[in-house]
Amino acid sequence: MKILVIEDNKELASSIHDYLAGENYICELAFSATEAREKLLFFTYDCIILDIMLPDGNGLELLNLVKEEHINGSILIISAKGALDDKIKGLEEGADDYLTKPFHLPELHARLRAIHRRKNLDGNNIISFKEITLNTNTFELKIHGKALDATRKEFELLLYFLVNKNRVLSRQAIANHLWGDYTDNLSNVDFVYQHVKNLRKKINMAGGDDYIDTIYGLGYKFNTNKS
Repeated sequence: MKILVIEDNKELASSIHDYLAGENYICELAFSATEAREKLLFFTYDCIILDIMLPDGNGLELLNLVKEEHINGSILIISAKGALDDKIKGLEEGADDYLTKPFHLPELHARLRAIHRRKNLDGNNIISFKEITLNTNTFELKIHGKALDATRKEFELLLYFLVNKNRVLSRQAIANHLWGDYTDNLSNVDFVYQHVKNLRKKINMAGGDDYIDTIYGLGYKFNTNKS
């Protein structure tokens, strides 16, 4: 998953970042409402960790922005103990979960995984399409029931395709999702081509079909209509 942490306490934000990065998530930080607003409007995230109290605004205003701009991404609110009104209002406004400070980072991680399963994977850890099976708990990829030796990035790339079946994904979108927003400043993202090529080759060698179409000038599409 690609996560945006909106939290003005830099020590806490850094702790969350380091923990999630250690779990191989792409994690971006925003320390103010202004910075968060810019990131939300220009980049995409699987989940947004949102503090209510920010130095230049209220996190609930950002929650409204997400709704008004139809921004994709689950929202986990984090806020001080006893802020019951904020909790109720946040959930009523569309937040997916609420975690009271202080909290343990493994619990935060568990909440993120649960939200992601509910919203993107129909509550399952096992994602299947024809001969392809992915286990998001063990990061194991199987083709025709046999384990495939795939890298973590190849696993995440295939999962991204499966969650977005039949949608054209640009190379830039893939790069941002798997490597973070810093790729927006790169002169090119040709390395995405190599990762897609390697994934295709491994699936083909394992006896799987190639469902990934190259859409020239645009990007790639996982085509479920191939026979």
